[in-house]
Amino acid sequence: MTNRFMEIALCEARAAGARGEVPVGAVLVLDGAIIAQSGNRTRAETDVTAHAEVAVIREAARKLGQERLTGADLYVTLEPCTLCAAAISFARIRRLYYGAEDPKGGAVDNGVRFFAQPTCHHAPDVYSGIGGQEAADILKDFFAERR
Repeated sequence: MTNRFMEIALCEARAAGARGEVPVGAVLVLDGAIIAQSGNRTRAETDVTAHAEVAVIREAARKLGQERLTGADLYVTLEPCTLCAAAISFARIRRLYYGAEDPKGGAVDNGVRFFAQPTCHHAPDVYSGIGGQEAADILKDFFAERR
C-alpha cells in the first residue's frame, strides 16, 4: 500500500536509477505540503553523503531557513542507513515512512537500530513497508541490470 508522497518518492527513485544512481527517493513534507524531493545524488555530486534523505533535509533546511525540521515527515523508499538516520534525528523529523527494508545497510529496524540507542537525541515515529514491494523491485531490477 502506498500514498501520494511515497508515490513521488518512488518516482524520484526511478529517476535516480535512470541517472545511474542507486534508486532511492525521498520526499519531505511539512503541514501536508512537499518542501523537498530528491533521489540519490552521490555520483552526480561526487559526494558519498548525497543520499536522498540528506538531500531533502538540506534543501528543506535552506528553504525554511532553519536546521530543525520539527513537525516534518519524511518518506523514503529504502530503510535509512546510519548516516541518514543520524541526519533524521538531528533534524528532528517527526515521522519517518519508509518502503523496503535494508537488512545489510539499514539502521532503523536492522543493523545498529539508531533510534533505539540511548545516545540518540531524537527518534521519529517510524512506519515501515509503505510501498515496500515496489521499492524493493526497483532496487532489484537496477542491480540485476548491472550484473
